[in-house]
Amino acid sequence: MKSFFLSAILFCIGGAVMAQSSSRSEQEVAAAVESFRKALIDPDKAVLDKLVTDQLTYGHSSGVVQDKAQFEEALLSRSSDFVTIDLTAQTIQVAGNTAWVRHVLSATTNDGGKPGTTKLSILLVWIKQKGEWRLFARQAVKIAA
Repeated sequence: MKSFFLSAILFCIGGAVMAQSSSRSEQEVAAAVESFRKALIDPDKAVLDKLVTDQLTYGHSSGVVQDKAQFEEALLSRSSDFVTIDLTAQTIQVAGNTAWVRHVLSATTNDGGKPGTTKLSILLVWIKQKGEWRLFARQAVKIAA
């Protein structure tokens, strides 16, 4: 009976440690998402390089899919220019060194000097490389404004 209670206590402690670890990972991913949001508004090549993987696949709601170089060039040249970005309804799931994030992105844009607005449902896939969460894939779908 004594060993049963000891096992139950250890099981509960183990569950609490795993929940805390998951919560910490979710917080780290949320911080990476926020850094990425800021980098979309004020792009800097060094910051973008730190936030995205070399294998990045970046899907737009228009159907265009960019690799890392194309994605960065579009931001740095301001052909894709976010003026403001508001993220809502965000959920984060972490499984080991992979995380997926879903949220609604509402933005004002100035793509190529043409003002506009957009509202998108976004799926981001993040992977942890060398202790840092980095964006591996993104897909956007237009939703009604």
